[in-house]
Amino acid sequence: MTAVSVLVVAVLLAPLVFLLLESSGVGVSAVARLVWRPFTATLLWNTVRLAVVVTALCAVIGTLAAWFVERTDLPGRRLWAVLVVVPFAIPDFVVSFGWASLSTWVEGFRGAVLVMTLGTYPLVYLPVAAALRSADPAMEEASRSLGVGPVRTFLRVTLGQVRGAVLGGCLLVVLVLLAEYGAFEILGYQTFTTEIFTEFQLSFNVQTACALSLVLVALSVVVLGGDAAASRARGRVARSGALAQRVARRNRLGRWAVPVVLAFAILAGLALGVPVAANVYWLFEGGAPALSGVSLLDAGWHTALYGGAAALVDTVAAVPVALLAVRHPSALSRLLERSTYVVLAMPGLVVALALTYVTEHYGGGFGYQTAPLLVLAYAILFFPLALTGVRASLAHAPVRYEEIARSLGKRRGAVLLRVTLPMVAPGLAAAFALVFLSAVTELTATLVLVPTGVQTLATQFWAYQQNLSYAQAAPFALVIIAVACVPSYVIARRFDRLPSQTEAAP
Repeated sequence: MTAVSVLVVAVLLAPLVFLLLESSGVGVSAVARLVWRPFTATLLWNTVRLAVVVTALCAVIGTLAAWFVERTDLPGRRLWAVLVVVPFAIPDFVVSFGWASLSTWVEGFRGAVLVMTLGTYPLVYLPVAAALRSADPAMEEASRSLGVGPVRTFLRVTLGQVRGAVLGGCLLVVLVLLAEYGAFEILGYQTFTTEIFTEFQLSFNVQTACALSLVLVALSVVVLGGDAAASRARGRVARSGALAQRVARRNRLGRWAVPVVLAFAILAGLALGVPVAANVYWLFEGGAPALSGVSLLDAGWHTALYGGAAALVDTVAAVPVALLAVRHPSALSRLLERSTYVVLAMPGLVVALALTYVTEHYGGGFGYQTAPLLVLAYAILFFPLALTGVRASLAHAPVRYEEIARSLGKRRGAVLLRVTLPMVAPGLAAAFALVFLSAVTELTATLVLVPTGVQTLATQFWAYQQNLSYAQAAPFALVIIAVACVPSYVIARRFDRLPSQTEAAP
């Protein structure tokens, strides 16, 4: 398991090693000149200010939405619990297309803020909702019994209990913003990802692209490091005693019920209704010609094939890393596990750039724009998702069954196949689904590495959108939305059926 885990980590870190080697080959002074250009400062300012504004908005929207769903008698609570999660899986480039195709007002910074906020607030909502479900209500009850009002109790006690979930969700929002390309390209907003793509695909300036990629990776590493420091400072939220967690009563909204429901309706309409309605409009506006061109079935088949292959590779590769971390904890196993999360600091464009350059300059072009290379890119990008699912399931699987099997003389391989894997099967399925969902909606790496003569749903949508053929792009966008919404709905419904520590007030 150690040998396999080392191999997996080596593959995952290969793009980062490539960037370092390529930049060092150009020379430190040359890289410094590229990095310290005034234009780089402009890109940095665009990226940072967008990250700050969108993250703040997502923190507010996600936290408030989670509190209303989990802690109040919100009318239609189960419906809203699903509708606020579904936009999570719709690609941001599809959302931006829906808005930008209807109005030129949604451009530049304000358009980027609107689209990215609507597309990423569920990343804060989900962990905060989970934290509220498991939080002990005793501290809030004690605060109210001391005469503290509901608003001050929410700000001082409730937020204190879920601050770790809020910060974790904000981390994911920032990482998504740093890696996004398609939405910003459609909205005409320049960031590091858009400029890296331009330098590599249009100008063929690999040195500049690598230098900018290093800046982007450095930003992501700083964000990850800041979150790690914040995690150490969060501490623990105390309970009133062992097994003292009780069921909390839902707060009654009273006369605030109608405004809150209206706010949820506006949120769902903006995040989900507008992108769907815009694509339906363009579909009917184009009529029958909108369905011509590359077959939806053919693009859907290749999308599912590549996404399924990457999901299978990641799920299988995550098993030894998770087993080593959970069943054989050590300094080495922790280092190997945490090293895999460095991938979160490498956007799809950076991974595609690294794989392309390696195949062109060290492999004589062998493998470039082939299905295995695209699947490898997907596997590198989304491995942390698979590892998270497998590790969580393995951590809850009783080790005593494996010990019993070993005591009966079964070899480790037989125990793994007949005992361990059946126990963690739900985690394996969840890991497969998460990677598959992410792969079928990925754009930037797919644009660079898609096999010649092959189109996926994302690339074909992008080609039509770039040519302003909105009627032809709409069917592909609607299929992407349908593919993304199904697992999001299942996740939301499954989450809503988990045990809650809240009950409705009489």
